[in-house]
Amino acid sequence: MARSKVAVVGGGIIGLAVARELMRSRGVEVTVFEKEASVGAHQTGHNSGVVHAGLYYEPGSLKARLCRRGVSLLEDFVAEKGVAFDKCGKIVVAHTEVECRRLDAIHERALANGVPGVKLIEAEDIRAIEPHARGRKALHSPETAIVDYPGMTRALAEDITAFGGQIRLRTAVTDLAERAAGVDVQTRSGANRFDRVIACAGLQSDRLAVTAGESSFPKIVPFYGDYFLLSPEKSALVNGLIYPVPDPKYPFLGVHVSKTIQGDVTLGPNAFLSLGRESYDRRTLSPKDVADAIGFPGFWRFAARNIPAAVRETRTALSTRGFVEQARRYVPAISVEDVRRGPRGIRAQAMNRDGSLEDDFVITGSARILHVRNAPSPGATSSLAIAEHVVREAYRRGE
Repeated sequence: MARSKVAVVGGGIIGLAVARELMRSRGVEVTVFEKEASVGAHQTGHNSGVVHAGLYYEPGSLKARLCRRGVSLLEDFVAEKGVAFDKCGKIVVAHTEVECRRLDAIHERALANGVPGVKLIEAEDIRAIEPHARGRKALHSPETAIVDYPGMTRALAEDITAFGGQIRLRTAVTDLAERAAGVDVQTRSGANRFDRVIACAGLQSDRLAVTAGESSFPKIVPFYGDYFLLSPEKSALVNGLIYPVPDPKYPFLGVHVSKTIQGDVTLGPNAFLSLGRESYDRRTLSPKDVADAIGFPGFWRFAARNIPAAVRETRTALSTRGFVEQARRYVPAISVEDVRRGPRGIRAQAMNRDGSLEDDFVITGSARILHVRNAPSPGATSSLAIAEHVVREAYRRGE
């Protein structure tokens, strides 16, 4: 009897985790379609490398549940594969009375989510953990870690090929069509028939879903996040991760200071509308992507509701000094002379018709096609747990 054939669209960390889970738990024949020349070329390869512990997420939400499960699976996987990993710890720093109250609420969420070792600390304790950080109060998460996500992604790809799966690079999927006997996956070289398809298309997830007859919402609006790198001479100023207290009224966290698994220290990211869904080099502009974003009335509704955040982010986009000043709130010893421009990431922000943002993971589809429509942070952290969830959901729908 022939094995079931399943296609996975997208060779980022979530797509490859799903492909691996399909082969491990279902024993099916898997083909991964990736339009780039390598795996992990987009969000996976352009993030901060943080393994989130689950501090912020609404207890009981999909994010909260899959983050904690994902951390456990990730730690086991990277230990087995020899992928670089460092449990460097994190502090979330408050400066004002309002921020202190928000920090108390985050602490309650973290405890409800089962985050290990998390505790509130005072100013003198901040200096014991991060001697150059300053704040009135902080939340310490000693279990928060950093990892080599591109390395983890390559290890997932190696498992897939070792299990007999196929990864087709430089092969963009242009259309998905569900038939009575399966799903036709259209590429530029022709159509391929599969019994089931799971699409993990990241920055292109909405467009691919539309080809399969799904709603165009939530719609992807790309926001870039720039990073600056601290000079090697000043990298000793930071031991781990130093974060601001998020403002629940605004969707983006703000600039923070983070150690990376490569030994660098980054400042960032900010968040500003990108001129292309894949415009990492700051010079590339996609007229189609720009028109798609600014022609969407929901984007302007979102912008109107977030004017103070837009002003702040505009300042960081236009001024290196303004960017660094955000970081100096937490580590005053950093100066503009100490930084150089670093990489850029692009966030696939899922936005609803009314301009509201999708905060949780979003999975939609039919009996034969499943779409991962939104997998923001902690998507990479949760990737192996998301894979378990997605595969179960795909087969539940197909029963």
